[in-house]
Amino acid sequence: MSAEATNPGAQISRRRGLPRIDLRRIGRAALLGPTSRGRLPDAMGHVADAHRAHHPDADLGVLHKAYVLAEASHRGQFRKSGEPYITHPLAVTLILAELGAETTTLTASLLHDTVEDTEVTLDQVRAEFGDEVCYLVDGVTKLEKVDYGAAAEPETFRKMLVATGNDVRVMSIKLADRLHNMRTLGVMRPEKQARIAKVTRDVLIPLAERLGVQALKTELEDLVFAILHPEEYAHTRALIVDNATAGDALAAISEDVRRVLREAGIAAEVLVRPRHFVSVHRSGLKRGELRGTDFGRLLVLVGEDADCYAVLGELHTCFTPVISEFKDFIAAPKFNLYQSLHTAVAGPDGAVAEVLIRTHQMHKVAEAGVVALGNPYASVESAGAQDGTAQESAGEPQDGERADPTRPGWLSRLLEWQQAAPDPDTFWTTLRADLAQDREITVFRAEGGMLGLPAGATCVDAAYAQYGEAAHGCIGARVNGRLATLSTVLSDGDTVQLLLDRDAVSGPSPEWLSHARTAAARIAITGWLAAHPETVGLPAAAPRAAVAVSAGRRDVANAVVDLPGATVRLAGCCTPVPPDAVTGFAVRGGVVTVHRRECRAVERMRALDRTPVAVSWGDAPECRVTLYAESFGRPRLLADLTEAIATAGAAIVAATVEPPSEQRVRHTYTLELPDAAGLPGLMRAMRDVPGVYDVSRAQHPATA
Repeated sequence: MSAEATNPGAQISRRRGLPRIDLRRIGRAALLGPTSRGRLPDAMGHVADAHRAHHPDADLGVLHKAYVLAEASHRGQFRKSGEPYITHPLAVTLILAELGAETTTLTASLLHDTVEDTEVTLDQVRAEFGDEVCYLVDGVTKLEKVDYGAAAEPETFRKMLVATGNDVRVMSIKLADRLHNMRTLGVMRPEKQARIAKVTRDVLIPLAERLGVQALKTELEDLVFAILHPEEYAHTRALIVDNATAGDALAAISEDVRRVLREAGIAAEVLVRPRHFVSVHRSGLKRGELRGTDFGRLLVLVGEDADCYAVLGELHTCFTPVISEFKDFIAAPKFNLYQSLHTAVAGPDGAVAEVLIRTHQMHKVAEAGVVALGNPYASVESAGAQDGTAQESAGEPQDGERADPTRPGWLSRLLEWQQAAPDPDTFWTTLRADLAQDREITVFRAEGGMLGLPAGATCVDAAYAQYGEAAHGCIGARVNGRLATLSTVLSDGDTVQLLLDRDAVSGPSPEWLSHARTAAARIAITGWLAAHPETVGLPAAAPRAAVAVSAGRRDVANAVVDLPGATVRLAGCCTPVPPDAVTGFAVRGGVVTVHRRECRAVERMRALDRTPVAVSWGDAPECRVTLYAESFGRPRLLADLTEAIATAGAAIVAATVEPPSEQRVRHTYTLELPDAAGLPGLMRAMRDVPGVYDVSRAQHPATA
């Protein structure tokens, strides 16, 4: 597959009216053409023009110096496609320059492969261009396979992400580097194309989305789409070609929109934005047959935030709005800095057009994301001076934390959990799973402050996000003031109060893993369970050892085992009662212990190759069972629980009530029931007692 065939982004450039740049030609001109002293090489002309368009006062001297070093270092090296290697750093720098990157980033992008592929050292880069440029170059330099073997790729990404946590421009350079490599991937073997495309899909595209760099993300998506799904790509490409005049329908609606806004006195720019290949493909899957207006969107650009809502009002007044399509990302920005109003309106002929409304600054951030922020680490005094490598240290806010808009919650969480994943395979797998969660919610802490969590996160995730390993002692939660289980899925804007037992000696239950969505929570829970194998099987939030069954309990009850002369005991770990499905295992002293089949002790016995013993229930209807009641303390709670148990016809053989801890009270009851069939009703009656939020059968390992 040729590079041209896998470059749908080329059509995007032509739609924007930008000239097609022949990097092969300018690369050879840089190598062969003479250059006057003090003048930028001809190959840098496009970079200089793009940079000056965003930074008119930029000093290009440092770029000249960086280019000379890069060209001399890479001289004699060629890419697999045959171009001089210098065309690659030039292309990467041009991509960033067009996005509006400041001079320091462009300097590092010109040099980004020198330390990795030439004799240039980091010390030389630091001496010539300063610490900032040296840090950026080091951040994108790959680790050697000779030293790391198969772990080189995941460890390189780990290093890059850690560097990004200190300076987000590291990832900006990496994304531009991958984009140019993907544009020219056609010279590679198909299997290598697929491997690189999959890593791009699983890691780099989600990172581009999180950093808000939509211009890079959309082209990367199209290039990956062409390689990994060639048939769907060819079909989508044919649809776009066959509907080349589809933009006429949107153009007609755009004229009506311009007229409406002009009559309303709102200064606005109305543009027709064609959808990229993947967007068209997704629209086809969602809507079936595509109409002319489905191949693009209208973009309305205004000067102020208030104008966005004025435009929205006019559109909804003069056209028929599709209310289900309305979203306000200005009042509630996305976690990747994106702001815009989304709506859809129907024209007189019934054609529906999607409309994006934003200010010019919002549009710049929507396209370039963190790149549009310039140097976020410069102090207020030097914020306007982004034309050199020397930048002052970032200003320190009053709370002692760096004022850094490029360190969102998802990046902080990622940097935290990666420290607990020393194994490269674990890190690589977890990273892909973490990045696959493409939305974020914000929840509020009852005591003040906020937590950023991925969509679908539960109270378990909130506990580990707020308390770290101390969340092992979490015993419950209140969501929006009401009691909730730890498995409760949180919604954007919820208020969460997490209840911890600070004195707990045990930790999380294995069931917590099924509730955890964040990598930090999963790694912490897995680590605790691995370090405490003897406690696996304790109920969630159990703060103490299992309660022993009363010494006066009957040995045989009404269970019958297929082993003559054996003494039968019902296991205290799961307290089986009729009509539970049960099995038994012979233990010391000629005793057969009977367990419920879903009891974890059964799995452990079978893992030890212990032979199960057949068990059946006798005719006696009565049974004995141990129940746990979890509640929050209040007056008369014990009296109300005792009354509910007595009303259900059960007799209390033994009871234990633990001292309240963090508003939580745990009751353990050993009860005698006249008929096992009444057990579900008894448990429902206990749950109905105000303040009781859970009643469960005993599930802890039996004591020796």
